[in-house]
Amino acid sequence: MEQIYQKVENGSNEVRKAEAGTKMSRNLKYMKTNYQLYLLVLPALILLIIFKYVPMYGAIIAFKDFNPLQGIMGSPWIGWKNFEKFMSTPDFMDLLKNTLKLSAFGLIFGFPVPIILALMIHRIKRVSIKKNIQLVLYAPNFISVVVVVGIVFIFLSPVGPVNRFITFLGGDSISFMTEPSYFRSIYIISDIWQFAGWASIVYLAALSNVSQDLIDAAKIDGANILKQIRHIDLPTIKPIMVIQFILAAGNIMSLGFEKAYLLQTSMNLPTSEILPTYVYKIGLQMGDYGYSTAIGLFNAVINVILLISVNQIVKRLNEGEGI
Repeated sequence: MEQIYQKVENGSNEVRKAEAGTKMSRNLKYMKTNYQLYLLVLPALILLIIFKYVPMYGAIIAFKDFNPLQGIMGSPWIGWKNFEKFMSTPDFMDLLKNTLKLSAFGLIFGFPVPIILALMIHRIKRVSIKKNIQLVLYAPNFISVVVVVGIVFIFLSPVGPVNRFITFLGGDSISFMTEPSYFRSIYIISDIWQFAGWASIVYLAALSNVSQDLIDAAKIDGANILKQIRHIDLPTIKPIMVIQFILAAGNIMSLGFEKAYLLQTSMNLPTSEILPTYVYKIGLQMGDYGYSTAIGLFNAVINVILLISVNQIVKRLNEGEGI
């Protein structure tokens, strides 16, 4: 009986090997037939490997007492000491809270804005007006972060337009850039102004595929604009919304370092000091490369955990809805 089972198992293995060989030959044949597509992708793949995968080798210094004169491999191995040092520092919780709060609030308040803009622009019928509005909304995306921060400082300075308006109404001038409580609002609002219009493009592209027959049928049934948006537009862009939300949640710890650093002043550090700015100061200004790399690696691991968690949550919600 055992011999029979052994023969059956050997036969199954041979069948699986044959199927694998057939599949591989089909893939090779497809690659030979469509080699132009692979040549088209090759430059992007090379750039991805050079700038994304090769630098991962440098993450080793997070586990070493790195000395530039000794090199990566010559520096002594210290294991988890850099991570323990970071987690035991008094600034650890403040840095983590500041980063999470700024990212979470930015996601909560910033994520719906491109969707709302896309829904509003999609409802504009006159093409000329629609194009002009899109031009105005897309323009801030092409402004340098340095210029945006300069505009923010000018507008919110003690003698700027905002404070002049406040004093005109009888209020007192507010020092926006030195008050820690205003930093997150300034960062998030300026971010929405700069990127929300450009981010609405992907939703507008999806809304362009909405069938006019569905809209006409909804109008005949007495559906107003809000009901049309709820039952036609939102279901159309829902898959795009899910993908965008997963990507945004996965980058929740990857804040824009440039804007946060440029908006920093010595007075607003209690809320403006986040992990990316801390890594810059420790690594490039103080020269502690191993310690700063450990902090950056910790940040990346948190990002991966959040990405996987959000992806699983969204997947289960979609399965529950039968999608």
